[in-house]
Amino acid sequence: MNPLYKHGSIFVTVIAATFVIGMPAIAESVDDPPPVITPGNPNGKMVLFDNSHGQTAGQSDWVIDGAFSDFADALVEEGYAVHEFRGTEPLSDEDLDGYDVFVIPEAQIPFKQSEQEAIASFADDGGGVFFIADHYNADRNFNRLDSNEIMNGWRRGAYDDITKDMSDAEKEALEGVVSSDWLAEEFGVRFRYNSIDNTVADDIVSPDDSFGITENIDQLSIHAGSTLAIMNPDIAKGIAFLPDGLTPEANKWGNAVDQGVYHGGGIAEGPYAAIGKKGLGKAAFIGDSSPVEDATPKYRNEEHGGVKRTYDGFIDQDNGLFLVQVVNWLAEQESYVNFTTEGITLDEVSPLLEMEQPEQTTEPQQEPWREPQGDYRWYDRSTFAPGSFGSGTEVPQEVEYTVETPESLPLGGEPFEVTVKLSNLAANQTVNSLDMQVYLTGGQGISQIQSDNGSWPNTYGYQAVGAITADSKGTAERTITMRLNPNVNADTANIRLRMIGIM
Repeated sequence: MNPLYKHGSIFVTVIAATFVIGMPAIAESVDDPPPVITPGNPNGKMVLFDNSHGQTAGQSDWVIDGAFSDFADALVEEGYAVHEFRGTEPLSDEDLDGYDVFVIPEAQIPFKQSEQEAIASFADDGGGVFFIADHYNADRNFNRLDSNEIMNGWRRGAYDDITKDMSDAEKEALEGVVSSDWLAEEFGVRFRYNSIDNTVADDIVSPDDSFGITENIDQLSIHAGSTLAIMNPDIAKGIAFLPDGLTPEANKWGNAVDQGVYHGGGIAEGPYAAIGKKGLGKAAFIGDSSPVEDATPKYRNEEHGGVKRTYDGFIDQDNGLFLVQVVNWLAEQESYVNFTTEGITLDEVSPLLEMEQPEQTTEPQQEPWREPQGDYRWYDRSTFAPGSFGSGTEVPQEVEYTVETPESLPLGGEPFEVTVKLSNLAANQTVNSLDMQVYLTGGQGISQIQSDNGSWPNTYGYQAVGAITADSKGTAERTITMRLNPNVNADTANIRLRMIGIM
């Protein structure tokens, strides 16, 4: 439609405010069904990704049919069957049964003690666990816990009470969560709370010292992430480190409330990526989700419904190859139970600052960092925005519109007809919230809309279009009668359609 019309000396441009109209709820369960990706050349092994601990909170979209799809697809190319756990009940031994590798993307909801026990037992019995964390103060759902704290098992500044300062509703949601140094005790590492940005991990352990994982790996990227502390070198070993000589400010993530590096980078900073041996199984760890994600998010932000933007990190540096080779190692069962017998160079215990001791930690800034928008609460899916994972409602569709006017708009108060057409509505949906006006540059309204009984308003400006009801295909139209203020003489004007309350 040509938006420019001329009558005498007046030009009228047709424009509209951006608006969306909510669609009805999905008539299914509160979640999408868990995706299942089957390989064309199966290798007989199965990988399960967790999506039951807030992996879609905030701007994250760590699902195998969303912003972790590049990783999932690469594993399928290797022959793995890739599934996703989307249960609403706590993770159990039965949920992990039959899988070779369990991938835990950056979690935002803590693991209950029973879930920690199930993960540890899975590894003891021969399974591989891949822990993918992030940086400190990446609290995407405002529950005062970051992924590093959740992986470690304790909250900074609240080691004695992980639910410190939480509401009764939050404490109820975290029933069964206990504070402990779980990751260090079970897997021999801790994720640090440093926040390092735009740095490359280029100190890569040789393939002979990494069971071949680092073959053809030269660099891994880090875009706001953390390192690990090696707590038990018998069962944990770093395989990728940051450069030495980093400074706390130069390599610090811009939004960090804490310092960047703790020990100047290098070996003392602890590995960016590490591996572990637990019982008959194995573990792997990386301090940033950026190398794993891609730029294809599926869901809307659960707090406010905005479109997510994720980083295309899987194809950056040697990230993708490294991640696949990590899973290949995790999926291979071997009988040794620690690294002391395998002829590789063992690490030293990582140096720790006093503030890194669980009982000595404090919050550098009170959490949560800000209050969530609107009624959003991390533990109540009924407050999640439409289009977000777990909301039960579809993404609102942007309504397409046309506004058809005569070829000339009469001046002097003579009536004329305007037809409003909408599409992308629900079948038989009625919209009562649209109004329209013709206005001059600067905002002066100069039009009236005739009511259904034939009368005219006493004022000029935005006025109701009236009810518009869609047909079975979601399209609707309504023709209204308008007139312009006879006392106005102008060269140009605009006609604008909007949803009431949205400019």
